[in-house]
Amino acid sequence: MLVTHAVPSSAGLASAAPPWPLELVALYDDRYAPMVRLAYLLTGDQAAAEELVQDSFVALHRRWQRITTPSAYLRTTVVNACRTWGRRKVVELRHQPRPRDAVADAPDEMWDVLLTLPPRQRAAIVLRFYEDLPDDDIARVLGCRPATVRTALFRGLAKLRKEIER
Repeated sequence: MLVTHAVPSSAGLASAAPPWPLELVALYDDRYAPMVRLAYLLTGDQAAAEELVQDSFVALHRRWQRITTPSAYLRTTVVNACRTWGRRKVVELRHQPRPRDAVADAPDEMWDVLLTLPPRQRAAIVLRFYEDLPDDDIARVLGCRPATVRTALFRGLAKLRKEIER
């Protein structure tokens, strides 16, 4: 028997959206904050991280009946959304004129150091040390071989050590 929970409408009006399964609501309660932190570590933008995680939960809801491991699917969806966001951001920055006087943001040393890494190395390090995933799971999320993950971790950590020692 499938138990469902209707998601309340923010405007107070009757919602036309289909009901959300209680298991999905429980997953949302349990994994929303960790997924936002993961997305933030991959994007460096809190607002974008929250939006990408929300979009990932909507995608999960659409495919709920066909998914066997929702938590893994969610994590993969969040990482892929962050990668897509990053590619789009690079294109936007490339075509956006630079301001004359850039205002310095508050220093975020961790993000500054992670930003020096190529995207795959950064994703591998975040998934290993934040999500505590083994090489095989990281490889599945990134769509590469476990040996590629080990290489990305080795090179990324070496570059991080070099940056931190400066």
